[in-house]
Amino acid sequence: MNKTVRIRLTEYGKVQEFDSGNFVLNKGQKVLVETEQGLALGIVCDAPRSLEKDLPVKPANKVYRLASQKDIGKFERKGQVEKDVYAFCGERIKERSLPMCLVTVDRHYDGSKIIVYFTADQRVDFRELVRDLVQKYRTRVEMRQIGARHQAKMFGGLGICGRQLCCSSFLNSFAPVSIKMAKTQNLSLNPAKISGMCGRLMCCLTYEHEFYEKATKNIPKNGKAVSTAHGKGKVVRQNVLRETLTVALESGEEMEIFQQEVLENRDNNNQSSNNNEKSNKQGGNNKKNNKQINNRQNRSRKENNKQKNINQKNNNKNINKEKNIKERKKH
Repeated sequence: MNKTVRIRLTEYGKVQEFDSGNFVLNKGQKVLVETEQGLALGIVCDAPRSLEKDLPVKPANKVYRLASQKDIGKFERKGQVEKDVYAFCGERIKERSLPMCLVTVDRHYDGSKIIVYFTADQRVDFRELVRDLVQKYRTRVEMRQIGARHQAKMFGGLGICGRQLCCSSFLNSFAPVSIKMAKTQNLSLNPAKISGMCGRLMCCLTYEHEFYEKATKNIPKNGKAVSTAHGKGKVVRQNVLRETLTVALESGEEMEIFQQEVLENRDNNNQSSNNNEKSNKQGGNNKKNNKQINNRQNRSRKENNKQKNINQKNNNKNINKEKNIKERKKH
């Protein structure tokens, strides 16, 4: 039976699933694994476990073999080369006054390629910089521009919740986030409170957005007039989790009530909305019927005009024939 094992490739990076194959692995062991960039050194986070029936798709990448001391030494040299490339590249960027910010450098385990990650507000002509790097390190060099979110994902860190950043721990892709999600969840719109390390809106705003959208669908919105057992008033705040509303009564008093206390008012509103929908549908049906009648009338008119034209042509032909006959008789 196939087994999977959780392995971390970098010190504070994301834990990934790999096919352990026939290897007997223990927590803390160092292994070589297959990745999109080639072989990489990783640390086993826990013992291998069998694949469940509910998860038929097994990981695409596999454990290549256990790491030897030679492999570990090669990995340490890889890290030293990355530091040298980072320092050299930073110097060249300053000398050439390039409008870019160096983020990090990644060198393939076999040394076949060096990837330089950077951020910039616009397109940058880095051809001269690539020539300098190729001349010194004699290998392929790729310059890759990334955004603020990917920069935070690569560096990692702690969010305002005190936990490791979602993007660097388990997220595989970035979902679109909007300020509307914060409004739906009744969160503070202070940018400092809803922004992450990257300076963008926090990814966790999307986690509960769908639930809040469904939960607030039939709740009176803020500012809406409602009728309660304590009198009429306006909704000031919503508490979706407790299913309560804070209503400012006409007497000036604020009172927290359950949603069920305004159900009658809501039912009336629903009935009126349903009536409006029915009337709109009826109006739409009347318009369709009128269009159909007009189309029929236009068709009958066209047919009548065609018949008139045919009759006129036949009359003209008969007149011309009679004229020709009379002229022949004269001659």
